[in-house]
Amino acid sequence: MQLAHRRAHPVYDVIVIGAGQSGLSAGYHLARTGARFLILEAHARIGDSWRKRWDSLRLFTPAKFCGLDGMSFPAPRNYFPTKDEMADYLEAYARHFNLPVRTGVRVQRLYKRAARFVVAAEDGVELEAAQVIVAMAKYQQPKIPAFAAALASEMTQLHSMDYRSPSQLQPGSVLLVGGGNSGADIALELARTGRETWLAGQGAGEVPFRPERFWGRNLLGPLLLGFVFRHVLTVKTPIGRKARPGILAKGAPRIRVKSRDLAAAGVRSVARVVGARDRRPLLEDGQVLDVRNIIWCGGFHAGFDWIDFPIFDATGDPRHDCGTVLEQPGLYFVGLPFQYAMSSGMIHGVGRDAKRIVDSLRTA
Repeated sequence: MQLAHRRAHPVYDVIVIGAGQSGLSAGYHLARTGARFLILEAHARIGDSWRKRWDSLRLFTPAKFCGLDGMSFPAPRNYFPTKDEMADYLEAYARHFNLPVRTGVRVQRLYKRAARFVVAAEDGVELEAAQVIVAMAKYQQPKIPAFAAALASEMTQLHSMDYRSPSQLQPGSVLLVGGGNSGADIALELARTGRETWLAGQGAGEVPFRPERFWGRNLLGPLLLGFVFRHVLTVKTPIGRKARPGILAKGAPRIRVKSRDLAAAGVRSVARVVGARDRRPLLEDGQVLDVRNIIWCGGFHAGFDWIDFPIFDATGDPRHDCGTVLEQPGLYFVGLPFQYAMSSGMIHGVGRDAKRIVDSLRTA
């Protein structure tokens, strides 16, 4: 019975796991090869990973850097899209190119049976393929420190992936842990509502000019995003190889919100949170904060524990060569941070990586 059930499912040349910008980019290039492929998406709709982020989120990059291969983003070049506009664009992209996306399929396990990869989903369905592209960034599981459980139970705690608006928080002060783009954006929003707001951690610094102004339009876009992140900071250049470990460890610099914006809104910058004391957050400098709410903005775990192959390093990141897993032929990644270049984890960079991976697929 079980064998017959398995044979009832089709066998594909390639299965792509994830229908975000990385997966759809892979699909665009796969469609031009004539391969029999399928894209799997865990959410109910394409673009839901964007729709489910906080309400006021706007992209840090202008529309001219938000389009995927073959279809520009439908907005003025220097317009900064909302997260819902980005979600709708991805949905329209899949529809425009008639990409074979199956939504509502959450993969539970990826393993191998004989010579084929097996993708096992929650509903018991198993799909087989000669090759698999994991088109997911390593931001799948929220990173919350173990000492969070020692904080006062009456304190509201959220991760940034679950934050939508200030209405989720109880009245009073709020501490944001993590000084990157998400932490700074949310801190600024909360401070402007009149809350006492603290931001812990400095992140990876900040771009010194505003993306919407002259220097931002002419340096951040063409020079930084279009050239440096794409051609200079790569795994093939000495400067790129030297910078890559630090970039992977610290993340990208803050782009929109500046330190002076935070200070002007009344956000107080403090040292890193290192533990709990008397059920309150303890800072690295010994200070203890008495706050009513905490939003954890310190990042994510890779969340690749469903991949049943010994291809991960001690931190949980996959070992790969520009997205190709040498230890497991036929398995590939698209969308990882600095997979090939600084731009690899950005919308305007995934298409190049996806094309490289599709071009390198083994012929069946």
